[in-house]
Formats: sequence, C-alpha cells, structure tokens
Amino acid sequence: MTDTSRGNEGNVFGGAARASQYIEEDTWERPPDVQEPADEPGESGSVLDDTPPDSPSADIPIWSPSLTPTESPAPADSTSVLFGGSAAALTATDSGKATTGFRGAIARMGFPVKPGPEEVAARHLESVRLEAETIVRQATWTRAVSVLVNNPKGGTGKTPTAVILAGVIASIRGGSTAVLEVSDDPGALGYRAEGNPKLGLGELVRDIDQVKTAGRLHGYTAPQTSFADVIASTGRRDRLTGEAVVSVCKVIDEFYGIRVMDSGNVTTSSAFQGAASVADVLVIPVMNAGDSVLEAIQLLEELRAAGGQPKRLADTAIAIRLTDGRPENQAVTAEVARLLKEAGVTSLHEVPYDAHIAERQQITLSKLAPATRDAFAAAAAAVVISLKNSVLTDH
Repeated sequence: MTDTSRGNEGNVFGGAARASQYIEEDTWERPPDVQEPADEPGESGSVLDDTPPDSPSADIPIWSPSLTPTESPAPADSTSVLFGGSAAALTATDSGKATTGFRGAIARMGFPVKPGPEEVAARHLESVRLEAETIVRQATWTRAVSVLVNNPKGGTGKTPTAVILAGVIASIRGGSTAVLEVSDDPGALGYRAEGNPKLGLGELVRDIDQVKTAGRLHGYTAPQTSFADVIASTGRRDRLTGEAVVSVCKVIDEFYGIRVMDSGNVTTSSAFQGAASVADVLVIPVMNAGDSVLEAIQLLEELRAAGGQPKRLADTAIAIRLTDGRPENQAVTAEVARLLKEAGVTSLHEVPYDAHIAERQQITLSKLAPATRDAFAAAAAAVVISLKNSVLTDH
C-alpha cells in the first residue's frame, strides 16, 4: 500500500487497518430502528472538503454517481420500460407542463403550469436511466468481453454485485450474458442465484473438452429470470486452477457475448490470476468501511505492480459502493470516496440499501427496489463503455 493511503487511513478509520485481517460474514441485515449517528466533532472538516464535486449526472462513467438517491427524490416506482414501468413516462421529459400531482391536474385543465421540484427531479432521473439503458443495449464489440468482480475483503458484496450487474445487462440486452464462479473453492454464487441445477462448474471443468455446442453448455447453467445464465458450483468440487478458468472461459466466450466472473478473496491464487488474465474490466464492490476500501486499494496496487493486462484492469477499475444497513458516518463515507479517487478509480456508483439483497437468499432482479435497479443500470453503462474501450485497445 502506498504511503499516501497509509497516512490518510488513521484519521477517520482508526483500527480499520488491523480489522482488514478479519473476514466478516457476508451479511446484509439492517438493524431495527437504527438512526444514522451525527458526525463526530472535528470529523467533517478537511475530509469532507476533499470530497470530489458533483458532476453532471447525464455523464454515465463519472466519479460522482449518476443516480444518487440522496441528491434528488426518486419516483416511488421505476418508470423504466425494462422493469415494467409505463411507457408514457418516456415522453415526460419532453413536456414543459406538469403531469403529476396537483400541478398536473391544473395543467390538464389547460393552464400553463410548470412541473414542481419533485417532478423535475423525477424527470431528470428518468432521463439518466434511459440513457444508461440505451448505452448498455446498443453497445457492440467484435469479440466476447468479460468483467471481473473482486475485492479481497470478504463481506463486501462481490456475489450480489456479480449476479445483479450481469442480470441488469442481460435484461437490457436480451440475454447472452454468463455469470461464472472463479473462486478457488465453491463460493456463494450458487446460493444467491435462482434455481438449483444438477450440473455446474465442477462438472463443466470435468467435461470441458466435450462441450462443443451451445445446447451442451446450457446443461451446466442456471437460467435466471433476468435472462442471464449462472455457472456455479452445485456441491463439492476440486480446487479451481487458473488453467481450468481459462479453459472454461474460452468455451463460454464461444456462446456468450458477455462474461461476468465472481471471484474469491485470495488474489494470489491460481484461479484469480487466471481470471485476471482473461478479464477486460475490473469491478470493485466496496462498503463504507476502512477495511473494505483499504484492501481494494491494495488490490489495485498489486495489479499495477504486475504490469500488462492486470495493470490495465487497475487503471480502468469501476467501484460500486453498497450499503448494508448499518449506521454510517458521513466523514467515513467521504474518506472512502477520496481514497478510491486517489487510488485511480475514476468511476464510483452508489447502490442504496435493499431489503431483498439483505435476505441473503436467491436474488431475483424484479424483487429489487427500483432505486437499486436504476443504480446498477448506471453502473452497467459505465462497465459497457469500458468494455468497448478495452476492445478498441486490441486493434
């Protein structure tokens, strides 16, 4: 870790560096009736002053998240056509008149009433959402592309991030997206994905030389309602090697346009090294906690030190910050953002607390809160742009 990150961690995080050795359980429980504590005296000074200023939210791959629930009120339900909203909302941003609430009623009587602040904010969010979906839907490339999801710190939401990110992309694009477990030992992907397939990753590794068709490969997957296909462990299996990861990815890429890889906590393992060698974009899930961001920064430093493709992953990394429902301090939140930016992460996306993720059960895209789906759609747009850029560098 750099001297800069070590010097900055003490003021806000306290014992976070020591806590980085502790692998917390991947729990997403929101404590009942917990209020966010006020900032400690002296914590909201220079730390908050260093927070990067908000950028225009229409720019998807920006530092400040394009969909931040705290910045403007979101509509009660997503109006995205993708997630079952009304198509009528698509034209709302073109109208200068109010369409909702009391103002909307007056406008429908023929009076020139402009929309109120809440409707303006809702229209803005809708515009950003539609732009994100358009970017994801219309992106093309000349080969299969891949996303690696990793943070060495346990309990940061790697598996939910992989499942939801792939699900959002598959829903928007109509499929052709595979989610692959690339951890040394069986991970949580099989538990968090929908379905209970009889065959999975272990059997696919065993039979990889015999998989020559899409129909045969489909037999090792768990199809999701999002139109993504998950390939995870269905039970005990041999430890995954880098060679096995590369072999499986080569076959998957013959039949899927996008591959999202859910990795483990050991970045020095053969499986992770193999996954990194066949990845185009790195996505790092983080929490508003010191150990989470410090290990993420260490991952970036290790990848840059390795040079080549790992360095490119670090230089183009995208961070997704999740909330697990525990009380959060505003100074820590700002410090996490500042340290990530100093570490070279140029795209940070906020995901609000979601009760469905907190259930720690199978994740169904339609059961997520609209704000969660919208936040992942914005992150997916940033990922897709990075994937396009990665393919361009091949030529």
